[in-house]
Amino acid sequence: MAITFEEISETFELLDDWEEKYLYIIELGRDYDALDESLRTDSVKIDGCASQVWLLPQLRDGRFYFKGASDAIIVSGLVSILSVLYNGNTIEKAIDINALEVFDDLGLGANLSTQRSNGLSSMIKRIKTYLETAS
Repeated sequence: MAITFEEISETFELLDDWEEKYLYIIELGRDYDALDESLRTDSVKIDGCASQVWLLPQLRDGRFYFKGASDAIIVSGLVSILSVLYNGNTIEKAIDINALEVFDDLGLGANLSTQRSNGLSSMIKRIKTYLETAS
């Protein structure tokens, strides 16, 4: 059974400190069903990330989905959270998601390194660009 964003949010609320949250993000990254290596091409690679990140967006039955991958386990966890947040939404609803605000609400915005914050912003920008083009 797939994890829901509500479950992720509730877990973050239960975790007392950043170290526990960091370990939870790593766990999400390890459990994430990452994009197959054969699909990790330059055309879906995200610029602006210190680690390598790939996001492959698509529309199915009027709903937005993406698969992603990273060579860094913590970033894989961030990709996992983004996928739970966005996947399955209509284009209109996905466009309205303010992912940076959601990450701040989870307590991640202030605790990510500058490089990871920049990488997260780059991933979100790629998603938003795709959604705006598809709408």
